[in-house]
Amino acid sequence: MKYIDTIEFIRSLYKNNKFIPLHEPVFLGNEKAYLNECIDSTFVSSVGKFVDKFEEMVVQFTGSKYAVATVNGTAALHIALKLIGVDEQNEVITQPLTFVATCNAISYCNAKPIFVDVDKDTLGMSPESLESFLKDHTSFQNGICINKTTKKKIGAVVPMHTFGYPCRIEEISQICDRYNIPLVEDAAESLGSYYKGKHTGTFGKISAFSFNGNKIITTGGGGMIVTNDEALAKRARHITTTAKVSHPYEYVHDEIGYNYRLPNLNAALGCAQMEKLEEILSNKRKTAESYQKYFSKKAEITFVSELENVKSNYWLNAIMLENSIERNLFLKESNDRGIMTRPIWRLMNRLKMFKDCQYMSLGNAEWLEERVVNIPSGYRGKV
Repeated sequence: MKYIDTIEFIRSLYKNNKFIPLHEPVFLGNEKAYLNECIDSTFVSSVGKFVDKFEEMVVQFTGSKYAVATVNGTAALHIALKLIGVDEQNEVITQPLTFVATCNAISYCNAKPIFVDVDKDTLGMSPESLESFLKDHTSFQNGICINKTTKKKIGAVVPMHTFGYPCRIEEISQICDRYNIPLVEDAAESLGSYYKGKHTGTFGKISAFSFNGNKIITTGGGGMIVTNDEALAKRARHITTTAKVSHPYEYVHDEIGYNYRLPNLNAALGCAQMEKLEEILSNKRKTAESYQKYFSKKAEITFVSELENVKSNYWLNAIMLENSIERNLFLKESNDRGIMTRPIWRLMNRLKMFKDCQYMSLGNAEWLEERVVNIPSGYRGKV
């Protein structure tokens, strides 16, 4: 077996002779106590003290002003896009190297994605590719950025912080400002990640986080809309709660709304998880440092590391193999021996739902698609 040394290193790192998952939830504190408290209160649906507390904890941690908890990250991104006006008359620029939820949320607004390339070192949206598309394929009409080909408005730019590695979000934000396009961050994977000391998800108009079972912390299923705009936050809270007009007992709704609010039961789990987030982040950083040291001696494998002025949460550690043949061999050898590894996602423009979408040259994304593999990244206990 060609990669037996690496496989055995991963096994020794986790001190596990059995199956080693890619990432699994870890419960270190008050999860059971808060869940029992929530059950005893009988407030287990979308109203309750834990929902409010969870939102406050995310606000404090990220440095944002407002947070609105939702049932999942996709719902959070859907509403974020809807709130800034994305609809069937709009197109949204994003990256092809992302989880499908990014493009699904765009599609829920009846908008169409446009794909620009990513950077090899961040795995996230390339500012150079974004600016190239805007310069060559758009024009300004009354202060609005219009696609020359389709005549549709560019309604938003949605970069995604891949695996928790921050993309060059400051540069992307500056480009969006120059072209008068709202920036919506897909920060689903990047809770605990920073760019130049500022938390991801706080650079744009509005952003979305995820708390799915495999994320850095989990609420089972859950998401969060984050913004510094009070009006957007208020409207997000309203339309994610079925657009119900506040009243002690009457049921009146003033627009089409969504049943997207996070249940109190899930939020109770989230509060306990947030209390241990710093410990989890520290533990995962030590794992990443061990990987980095090991792979620095492996010329045929590159470990994806955070860049200067960036702090990654190292949600999912990633390596790059020499080509697709070596990638496939590594995937087979590791999974055959009970080490869960997986390739990066299929590029969005290759999926049948999005194959007709406009896209730039995607050389970096295609290169990465053939080489990137995720390796076990879960909490390891005392290290």
